[in-house]
Amino acid sequence: MASFNRVILCGNLTRDVELRRTLQNTAVTDLGLAVNERVKRNDEWVDEVNFFDVTLWGRTAEVASEYLSKGSPVLIEGRLKYETWSQEDGTKRSKVKVIGEKMQMLGTRSGGGGGGAHSQPSPSQAQSSAESVASTPASYQSTPATPPPGDDVPF
Repeated sequence: MASFNRVILCGNLTRDVELRRTLQNTAVTDLGLAVNERVKRNDEWVDEVNFFDVTLWGRTAEVASEYLSKGSPVLIEGRLKYETWSQEDGTKRSKVKVIGEKMQMLGTRSGGGGGGAHSQPSPSQAQSSAESVASTPASYQSTPATPPPGDDVPF
């Protein structure tokens, strides 16, 4: 029987990133991730928060410790791992955590959030972008796409 273990989470960090090193000098960090879910209860929308433990390794852990802090929005792709352990008093404990394999930072360096189509470039970025397009040969510049006529829809 085939199996598939993949998870994608988008949320905010619940604490600052603390980088550690293994005995083999591999970078590792454990993150807390809060993911909001909007649900309807008694004809009213409420936010529910789910908390996840995420472990990042290697260069991904180093980048996270350098650029992320508490409250930073981030997207994590990885796999689930089930862990069990015994406490000193003999009770058995377990939890499911996420082993992050890919990470995408969603906010800006200044921590202002946003990104994507909602962010406005600074005047210097707009100037640089305009100069870049102007220096690109005409054969490589993209032209705006026009929709096909109504009767030429391909499906």
